[in-house]
Amino acid sequence: MLKGSMVALVTPMDEENRINYPKVAELLEWHIENGTDGLVILGTTGEASTMTFEEEKEFVAFCNDKIAKRVPMIVGSGSNSTATAISNSQAFAELGADYLLVVTPYYNKTNNEGMIRHFESIADSVTVPIIMYNVPSRTGCNITPEVVGKLAKHPNIIGIKEASGDMSYVMNISKYINETFALYSGNDDVIVPLLSVGGTGVVSVWANIMPKEVHDLVRLYLDGKTAESLAIQIKYLDLIAALFYEVNPIPVKAALNWMGWEVGSLRMPLGEMGAEAYQRLVLVLERFEEELR
Repeated sequence: MLKGSMVALVTPMDEENRINYPKVAELLEWHIENGTDGLVILGTTGEASTMTFEEEKEFVAFCNDKIAKRVPMIVGSGSNSTATAISNSQAFAELGADYLLVVTPYYNKTNNEGMIRHFESIADSVTVPIIMYNVPSRTGCNITPEVVGKLAKHPNIIGIKEASGDMSYVMNISKYINETFALYSGNDDVIVPLLSVGGTGVVSVWANIMPKEVHDLVRLYLDGKTAESLAIQIKYLDLIAALFYEVNPIPVKAALNWMGWEVGSLRMPLGEMGAEAYQRLVLVLERFEEELR
């Protein structure tokens, strides 16, 4: 079972707004050296929605070569078209993905029957394990607890990344957690609460700037050192909040650039962080400068 801190990796861009592969390689090594337990690529934080399919395949192949199975590579392959999600999943599986992260259908949404058929069709099309991704604030739809229960029984669906921020919902789906179906936090501000109901990890934006701390938080909790884990969560709550002053990944890329990583700009339609929000972000970053530099 996949456990620990899985970073939702940013995608560095060069001056021409192309993928900066030397910088990608640097980030991958830094994360592996600092204990990141899994690398999530082609996610929301990685600006996958602005990439062409050819870019996505090239990026997956590059990351697979550099990671070299030292840690799991989790690849975002979802789409609001089931057929597209299937072709994405099959292509990324062939290119070395260890897990596939599949978001709910967005914009067109669906009903419960459609949601079940969507995920089952994707899971049936590949042998690589599937992690469902529930993020209603972005997709406009939610996987109901009943549907989670149904899909949790599929042999190739091994977990859910839960990013609704609704702890009542989390409690309702926690009863489906077992040795073959896992719960991962999709929100950095409630990692410990999700771990407390049986979660086994996080897909983290925060880990982009503090990979060791997020790894330690999860590992301490899973090792039974819950007070120490909670202390890390509480210590960095203001920093976590600052990474969402504007829509992700705008602030986290700004933070990495402030740290000297030179990950470049964002692809449209994302714009650079507003001056007022950026100054607020920098004030928080400066409070933790010793840990970040």
